[in-house]
Amino acid sequence: GDAGEAAAAGKPYPRGPSVNAKTVKNDNSSRFGKFIRINFDVNGYIVGANIETYLLEKSRAIRQARDERTFHIFYYMLTGAGDKIRKDYSEQPYMSNINQTSELCLEGYSKYRFLSNGNVTIPGQQDKDMFSDTMEAMRIMGFSEEEQIGLLRVVSSVLQFGNMSFKKERHSDQASMPDDTDWTFLTSFYNTNPPAIPVNISLAAQKVCHLMGMNVTDFTRAILSPRIKVGRDYVQKAQTQEQAEFAVEALAKATYERMFRWLVMRINKALDKTKRQGASFIGILDIAGFEIFEVKFWERLECCSRLNSFEQLCINYTNEKLQQLFNHTMFILEQEEYQREGIEWSFIDFGLDLQPCIDLIEKPASPPGILALLDEECWFPKATDKSFVEKVLQEQGTHPKFFKPKKLKDEADFCIIHYAGKVDYKADEWLMKNMDPLNDNVASLLNQSTDRFISELWKDVDRIVGLDKVAGMSELPGAFKTRKGMFRTVGQLYKEQLSKLMATLRNTNPNFVRCIIPNHEKKGFPNRIVFQEFRQRYEILTPNAIPKGFMDGKQACVLMIKALELDPNLYRIGQSKVFFRAGVLAHLEEERDMKITDVIISFQAWCRGYVARKAFAKRQQQLTAMKVIQRNCAAYLKLRNWQWWRLFTKEFDRKREASASSEPTGRGDAVSQGKDEELPQSQRKKEKKKKTKEEKQQQAEKQLEEMDVKYQQLNSEKQALQEQLQAEMDLCAEADEMRNRLVAKKQELEEILHDLEAREWRRRRSERPINLQTLHWKKKFSLISEQQNITDLEQQLDEEEAARQKLQLERVTMEAKLKKVEEDVMVLDDQNNKLSKEKKLLEERIGEFTTNLAEEEEKSKSLQKLKNKHEAMITDLEGRP
Repeated sequence: GDAGEAAAAGKPYPRGPSVNAKTVKNDNSSRFGKFIRINFDVNGYIVGANIETYLLEKSRAIRQARDERTFHIFYYMLTGAGDKIRKDYSEQPYMSNINQTSELCLEGYSKYRFLSNGNVTIPGQQDKDMFSDTMEAMRIMGFSEEEQIGLLRVVSSVLQFGNMSFKKERHSDQASMPDDTDWTFLTSFYNTNPPAIPVNISLAAQKVCHLMGMNVTDFTRAILSPRIKVGRDYVQKAQTQEQAEFAVEALAKATYERMFRWLVMRINKALDKTKRQGASFIGILDIAGFEIFEVKFWERLECCSRLNSFEQLCINYTNEKLQQLFNHTMFILEQEEYQREGIEWSFIDFGLDLQPCIDLIEKPASPPGILALLDEECWFPKATDKSFVEKVLQEQGTHPKFFKPKKLKDEADFCIIHYAGKVDYKADEWLMKNMDPLNDNVASLLNQSTDRFISELWKDVDRIVGLDKVAGMSELPGAFKTRKGMFRTVGQLYKEQLSKLMATLRNTNPNFVRCIIPNHEKKGFPNRIVFQEFRQRYEILTPNAIPKGFMDGKQACVLMIKALELDPNLYRIGQSKVFFRAGVLAHLEEERDMKITDVIISFQAWCRGYVARKAFAKRQQQLTAMKVIQRNCAAYLKLRNWQWWRLFTKEFDRKREASASSEPTGRGDAVSQGKDEELPQSQRKKEKKKKTKEEKQQQAEKQLEEMDVKYQQLNSEKQALQEQLQAEMDLCAEADEMRNRLVAKKQELEEILHDLEAREWRRRRSERPINLQTLHWKKKFSLISEQQNITDLEQQLDEEEAARQKLQLERVTMEAKLKKVEEDVMVLDDQNNKLSKEKKLLEERIGEFTTNLAEEEEKSKSLQKLKNKHEAMITDLEGRP
């Protein structure tokens, strides 16, 4: 629909503004993995598409490295959102006593803590224009205005989360908010006086509640003193400054991630509206490559060093699995097929068995892998990142792909040898990242939000990991086990998702795009084709290579390849297939296409000849028939006024009537009555046919009149174009004549110049020597004057030539128009002749019907006489005794 039209018009649309960002090496880097699936039905038609996502880099929403940007949509919104969208686009109330006007609460770049580097621009890209394109793209995908403004409110609320600040109270560790309440802001959103709000509510918290449809007092209480379940009771637990800041950042990341998941779901819904089941699909997997992260970056305006963390372990674990699939597909299975087919091949050991490293990460038991140990630690009370590292060292310390680094202070906790190299991992906050806990008090408020869009995003609030889980790790074991059945870690979910992806990839025929550097030293035989298909497809290239009669497929392929004269190094013949080096099949396909093209051209030529001959024979038959008709018509025209012919026709009609009247009438009254009933019916049919013919004749006459009018109009246009063409031709002739005159004048001036030069040379020889310098300047001035005259004449000649060419082009255009008009006139003449013939034919048929009608009337009269005669005879017979 609209999306297809926009694409056809060439209009660019932003690529992933909500999940793409600027990095040091890429201005539009995709910060998540995705598997795009295009579904086809059994007939090969596209029936829909869908997207599956993996590992969104949600931490980028709250902090970025130096010279990098957060997700594009933040900058698009801050730059491109106009006053209407900023202030009064939406009309959703956020509390019962709030005015109907609401805002996005946007500020300058420097006002947001989550924009670590401020306004980082991208060369050649205007964020304001990209915002307009993003809104247009959402409209094309079918997003309603409510959904569009809901997305923008979520993006703005994520930024406002970062502006919430906390401080430590004077005599305790409890966190509190600074007193920066903006009463002007509150008053602008209330019909009457603002409600009684505690003075320790920050302006950022007020804006967050306004954007997300929450009560500001309840939100503040949920952040600073959340209710936590201990055993069967709920207690309020005061939060420290660090805990409050962690909870706010976790809410910001979770909010953005949920918005992203909703966006993917909404796009999938728009892409797959059909109900038809896909029989096959084409999938594209785009996922982050192997990461070894050892660079400096800016975090909260302080430079610090960061090693690889839990996110890098998940990414590298994924790449280990994909590399294993690549090795299995490209090396192991390939060489096993060579052996099965018995072709000449020396087995190559690539030494890329990645299963030990994969088991180190994912193995569930005996001994458990790193992910299993991490999940196990998450269930233990009072577990820490240090206890997790100690358990990993205890269980996997002797693994060949695992070892503990020598340096301990501020360095990696353990190392893993991946296929791409050794990677040092730092296990800080791995338990928290694996559980991904959220403040369930705030999550409940978001679930009950007055904004339907926000409430929809948080509808699965019962499945989150709450603060009681984190509290149970350090306080009460019983509190930690109450909802164990519903607790699923990030590692478990990602492992299951990756397993499904790998199962999908194994059931397909994968192709790998891993490097843009060409490999000119390719080994192996990547292209193969079974004997029967090879013979069926390429036998056209070797028509005489295979003798008639039955022949084994392998033997037939040997003869064909011998006839093709292929280099023996370019192919191998197996037990059921022929294997080729890269590019050989492509060359054969080109040769086959050329051969088929020649065959098709020959077949087309034969068909055209056959059609032409058949049409010629038909024309010959028509010509013969026309001559016979013309000869008969000429004979009739000669005989129709001859008296003897008239006498002959009348006598012939009289004899025919007499013979008709002498026919037996044995059926009596029933026969007479039947004829009486048939006579009026036949007359009505004839009259109806006559009326139809008259209507057709009138319609034909009307069309003929219209064609005559159009013919006259075209004739007048033709005459006007002829007159215009004649005028243009006259102008062209005048221009040619002027050009000839100018050329002649130029030649004359050149002769005069040569004459003057000769006279000057003779004068110099006859006269006394004079001042050479004076003579030189005089001659130079004379030559300059003559040259100027020649230049002027050449310029005038060029102008005349341009005018002549212009007139020539106009002449060609007029001739084309005239030719078109003549063709139209010829078409009208043909139509006129056709209509005249049809009119003549209709007149002849009307005359024929008139004659037949007269004959039928005469027959009717004769029958009436016979009827009367028979009635008289019947009456006479009845009157006899």
